[in-house]
Amino acid sequence: VIEDAAQGIFSTYKNQLLGSIGHLATLSFHNTKNIVAGEGGALLINDPIWVERAEIIWEKGTNRQQFLQGQVDKYTWIDIGSSYLPSELTAAFLYAQLEKAKIITEQRLKRWNQYHQAFEDLEKKGLVRRPIVPQHCQHNGHLYYLILPDFNSRNQLIKILKDNQINAVFHYIPLHSSPAGQKFGRSIGTLNITDDLASRLIRLPLYATLTKIEIERIIDIVVSFMENF
Repeated sequence: VIEDAAQGIFSTYKNQLLGSIGHLATLSFHNTKNIVAGEGGALLINDPIWVERAEIIWEKGTNRQQFLQGQVDKYTWIDIGSSYLPSELTAAFLYAQLEKAKIITEQRLKRWNQYHQAFEDLEKKGLVRRPIVPQHCQHNGHLYYLILPDFNSRNQLIKILKDNQINAVFHYIPLHSSPAGQKFGRSIGTLNITDDLASRLIRLPLYATLTKIEIERIIDIVVSFMENF
């Protein structure tokens, strides 16, 4: 089992860290993630049986790591692979992020909670739906979204925020309705719930250095719009 934990660093499921559940797991350090290196990611190996081949693929398909460890007297190409090693500059940038990873996560969660508390009344009035986090899960504050009543209200709110120089976006286009999804994938029947939620979801700005005043300004605009929509 290969676990996609791209966005899940420091998140847990039933007290188990994401990335530790599958035989293999992947983390992303793309600049949209909590911990960034500009690009790249990490392969987490939870079953030792996969270590040797992972090193070979990582080393452009060669057994160079075995050579450096003195396990073989020469190295050569023995499998598929590519240039997956990060540059020293990328590694240094990532290392500095990892040193502050828990602080970054705490700061993101603090801002996530500020949003969540502020929009409680809107949800009670039936004007939005806030994120639902199951009791057996702990998230890492990766993103904060709201689900609005309809497509038009979502798009109007995005425009109003943009007019106030606030970058809020919708989420991904559902795979089944994207050009590549239609060309290479398949779906059975209609996916009305997916289409509906995708058309009503808005993601609000969230990053570790977002200030309390900036969040309050975003909150005020959202609340004012929804209560007068």
